[in-house]
Amino acid sequence: VQLQASGGGLVQAGGSLRLSCSASGRILYIDVMSWYRQTPGGERELVATQTFDGTSDHVDSVKGRFTISRDNAKNTVFLQMNSLKPEDTAVYYCNAEGVRRGLPQKFEYGFWGQGTQVTVQE
Repeated sequence: VQLQASGGGLVQAGGSLRLSCSASGRILYIDVMSWYRQTPGGERELVATQTFDGTSDHVDSVKGRFTISRDNAKNTVFLQMNSLKPEDTAVYYCNAEGVRRGLPQKFEYGFWGQGTQVTVQE
């Protein structure tokens, strides 16, 4: 299973970006897909997460500005980021947990994308 993230870039404060992350390989089901972010010297922080059935959660600092969504048929997760702030600047990583590839009831964990840089200027 490979995760490919895209959509990062340079944007002015108050602007918007939409991140995408597609999982490829033989995949029947992905339980949880999430977005994390990490700044230089900082720890990786959970930003938003969504389960297969659509239940989602966002860290308080992005609530009302970021929205996570999924296309389960395409094994893709999105992060719509509005009203961006300079403190949102980070490398954003997608994550997939609970991936079922074929064997009944066998789930795999810990899949990560390569990261996409988001830079927000004043």
